[in-house]
Amino acid sequence: MKKILTLFLSLILMATQAQNNASDRIETNKGPLHIQPILHGSLAMKWNGKNILVDPYGGPELYKSVNKPDLILLTDIHPDHLDKKTLAGINTSQAVIVAPQAVAEQLPAELKNQVVVLRNGDMSSQFDITIKAIPMYNLPEAADAMHTKGRGNGYLLSIGGKNIYISGDTEDIPEMRALENIDVAFVSMNLPYTMDIEQAASAVLEFQPKVIYPYHYRGKDGLSDVAAFKQKVNAGNDKIEVRLRKWYPEKK
Repeated sequence: MKKILTLFLSLILMATQAQNNASDRIETNKGPLHIQPILHGSLAMKWNGKNILVDPYGGPELYKSVNKPDLILLTDIHPDHLDKKTLAGINTSQAVIVAPQAVAEQLPAELKNQVVVLRNGDMSSQFDITIKAIPMYNLPEAADAMHTKGRGNGYLLSIGGKNIYISGDTEDIPEMRALENIDVAFVSMNLPYTMDIEQAASAVLEFQPKVIYPYHYRGKDGLSDVAAFKQKVNAGNDKIEVRLRKWYPEKK
């Protein structure tokens, strides 16, 4: 009886997570881009027949409804971005993996020949998607920072005429503030690892994406107040669409 109850609760949790993570749609000049939040800093996208995963994390069961990836973007070496157990449970046999050098060095041997290494500022084209590695790091810069400049990558994707920015674990850095013509942005906000909602809102108001998803907002003391983030952004610019989505399972 206990095993049946445990299985039942697990199925409820998975169903709730799947419902929370319904995909959004962005129109491009080559058909729709579907965006599906998964967990924390993980998301899936589908465009032009290709499936893209960003920092798959949280266990392979979360990705059963996601088709086999063609492209995987990894941002950093920390286990909520480089989750080897989750990668091992996903069918990565045909995937191109884009990652910084520090991540590539830690990938299992069977995946190393699938990796395209990008350093900050480098670019690559995969499946008609242009990928540029954007710096992500903590301020002030220090050798003992949790995220040092040059180790990890944020990413700027050009997909069907739309520019998609994925911040990774970054603080309020000038490289983010200098972005232009961003259609969709995913920006982290979790202390003490990245930045608070005030810093994130200030940066967003400077580079002015058309659509902003607060993501990666679980910090040391729980979840950041993304509703307050939305209020701060829209108080400064009500034309920016702030999309609040369920990135974490609700506590029972």
